[in-house]
Amino acid sequence: MIVATAGHIDHGKTLLVKVLTGVDTDRLPEERARGISIDLGFAYWPLADDGLIGFVDVPGHQRFIHNMLAGVCGIDFALLAVAADDGVMPQTVEHLQILSLLGIRRGVAAITKTDRVDPARVGQVRTELHALLAGSSLAGITLLPVSAVTGAGIEPLRQTLVAAAEAHAARYREGQHFRLAIDRAFSVAGSGTIVTGTVFNGEVRPGDRLVVSPKGIPVRVRGIQIRGSAAQRAQAGDRCAMNLSAIDVESVARGDWVLHEAIHAPSRRMDVRFTLLATEHAALAHWTPVHLHLATADVMARVATRGGAAIAPGTSARAQLVIEAPIAALNGDRFILRDQSAGRTLGGGSVIDPLAQARPRASPARLAALTAFEQGTPEAALPALLKIPEQAVDCARFEVMFNLSGARAASIYQSTDAAILGREQRVAVARASAAALRDGMLARLAEFHRAQPQAPGIDIQVLRKELAPWLSADAFSFLVRGLADARKLEISGSSVLLHGHDATSNSADEEMWRAVLPALLQGRFAAPTIAELARGLGLNEANLRDFLHRKSRTGEVMRVAEDLFYSKATLATLAANAALVARSASKGLFSAAQYRDATGIGRTRAIKILEFFDTLGITQRIGDTRKMHKNFVPMLGPAKPALAAAGKDLRVRRRSSPPI
Repeated sequence: MIVATAGHIDHGKTLLVKVLTGVDTDRLPEERARGISIDLGFAYWPLADDGLIGFVDVPGHQRFIHNMLAGVCGIDFALLAVAADDGVMPQTVEHLQILSLLGIRRGVAAITKTDRVDPARVGQVRTELHALLAGSSLAGITLLPVSAVTGAGIEPLRQTLVAAAEAHAARYREGQHFRLAIDRAFSVAGSGTIVTGTVFNGEVRPGDRLVVSPKGIPVRVRGIQIRGSAAQRAQAGDRCAMNLSAIDVESVARGDWVLHEAIHAPSRRMDVRFTLLATEHAALAHWTPVHLHLATADVMARVATRGGAAIAPGTSARAQLVIEAPIAALNGDRFILRDQSAGRTLGGGSVIDPLAQARPRASPARLAALTAFEQGTPEAALPALLKIPEQAVDCARFEVMFNLSGARAASIYQSTDAAILGREQRVAVARASAAALRDGMLARLAEFHRAQPQAPGIDIQVLRKELAPWLSADAFSFLVRGLADARKLEISGSSVLLHGHDATSNSADEEMWRAVLPALLQGRFAAPTIAELARGLGLNEANLRDFLHRKSRTGEVMRVAEDLFYSKATLATLAANAALVARSASKGLFSAAQYRDATGIGRTRAIKILEFFDTLGITQRIGDTRKMHKNFVPMLGPAKPALAAAGKDLRVRRRSSPPI
């Protein structure tokens, strides 16, 4: 359990930690000389059964609130100190406000320096402190009078902390990538760069490769220490030190994260839920400059409010933070805003979308998405996102926002009945929506074929814009490929058509086919080109070309080259010829010349046919020779070889019937 101190300067926070742990957390010479804490101090209290309480001692002076904020990020428990002689002071109030804004709900309040006052004064401070806590997230916590000088009340404080540690539930870390907020970075001779901080998510082991974010510097973990001793891992909820390789100490600082590369996604815009403190005297105006404190980072930002409306004191509203420098954050991260001069705390809240865009901020779909993101967990957010009409969930973005491992994301997609579409950029839609899109696609194609039976099909992108313009081209193509794999439709180039649709199944095309097929068969192995076929039959060459391309989709005729079509039956015989030549050749390897001689066609034509067989996988080219590679029968049908084709007259007799 990690405990952070809180309270006004000189209210005994550091001495209290020393009495509890034996460690003086004022490590800087200036701190010891002045008797005040300036930066963060750290101490550990080992418990029985391998338990451990880690203390983060924060400075109480108003000038060092930025250091205090870095110390209270990621803590589990607050130790609020209020001196009995002074009572509640300005930083008591501000520290308590910060703890409330960060959502800290577990803690204990110590009324310190009781040896300096009488019991009546302790009672007054208790009443004052009880009233102050009543309006905070720590309302109802235990109040204990103590004296670090006499030891009075220290044992009850110890018992309270031990009981809290025993009741403390370990932070959820399964299914999350590692993330540590850096609060110190320094160099050790012989070891190199060392960073310390609190582990927010996941776990890390020596040898792991990570990224320093937002800078994007890749590093490797050389070693891990917890409480000064080498450790084989650190996990969510731990404070640890890590020895990093491949980075200079000058390149890393407080405010950075060390995290898994999967969640390295720095941003300069975040959509947030912000609460302005009720103690503010004026509303927060649109575009107000502020100090943003998130984890250990302190950066300048501006608050963009919805519609430019001001946020009234004591109220909560969505806003967008436009940040001067990139920052790393995830959904649910807590933050604090202080005024431009860093003189006072304005309020705080939580991150809704850490990867926000400038526009559109107020569209109905965007507002619905923000409502979904505020559900608190990805398991609750995804079903709400899937209900937004004509929207797909970007899986990569969703997984980064909620820090999901691949396995946990897959489990969430399955449990929410989401369909994952796309290969290059995966998106999630409701499974029912995906099914409706598939049905709509098939219905539209059926309608199209009825209206235009001779058309080769609908362009895929035209179909997407008609049925699902909100879906990416990659995701829509994924749906199309799925239907093609299920033999519900066919893809031809950039077009799509229903499976089995014959674009030539009409009286005009059937009459043309009755003229063309005999001419192709008459040509046998040396079938006429499109131009020769058109002249011989008295047909328009362009119309004939279009017909043959459409007819090729039925498989009855196949395009061997740009201007050359063969009947499927003739190609089967030519393939049988190739198989016969291969059987009689040495090691089954035959040349184009051997194939030419066996079939009785010219070398150029023979090469075109063999290259076509190569594309089908029937033959395989090896240097200047070929061998049979696949059985041709499943593709072309059975056939017997017919070598040295007779009749090489390529002319086609003109039919007496008029051209079609």
